[in-house]
Amino acid sequence: MNDHTACVICTSDLWDDELGRHICHRCQQRIDRNLQSIAGPRGLYARLALRTTPGKGGDGPAVSGSRTAGMPPNEHVLNLVVNGGIVSQLEDWVKDWASHGLAQTPTGGRLQHRVDQAVKTLRLNLPQAALRHPALKDFNHEIHKIIRACQRIIDNEKPPIQLYAQCPCGGGIPFTLNTDGETCTNCDTAYSHGDILRLNLAERRAAA
Repeated sequence: MNDHTACVICTSDLWDDELGRHICHRCQQRIDRNLQSIAGPRGLYARLALRTTPGKGGDGPAVSGSRTAGMPPNEHVLNLVVNGGIVSQLEDWVKDWASHGLAQTPTGGRLQHRVDQAVKTLRLNLPQAALRHPALKDFNHEIHKIIRACQRIIDNEKPPIQLYAQCPCGGGIPFTLNTDGETCTNCDTAYSHGDILRLNLAERRAAA
């Protein structure tokens, strides 16, 4: 059992019935919802995969009858949906959890099936991971990044503007306004969303 008295993700104090956990119930529920949003035929991964087909706009039908070649698929989207992209990120976490006795390693199959199975496995084992896994903050951050990457493409959003906060140690910390939190690579100090916004802004070169 760990000796945390605060959630490693949101840094809120743990309630009496949460003591012994790495994360609070609220953050666990948020992670579960985020995982659920990725999988399934209407999930973010399936909707993102539609963007790789030339002639498709969003979730609409393919355009046919053109005499000219269609626009090539977006390379960034391809990198997310092919083997080595989102599916591999999720499966790497399944393997990591398996090393802690929290899951079984993935068994292969088509990409959508692999995404769905990885999400199912992670959701099933999340309650135990909340008690036992030491890297839930990193896991939450990576799942959040996957969702934001999918949503930006699906919704045709521009990438969020990257800002730089000045750590008291002198290091610069890159962040965006929708961050869950960041860690200074210079001194390893972790900052929550609120803490990072209270720091002074730094010049970009200070974060290099």
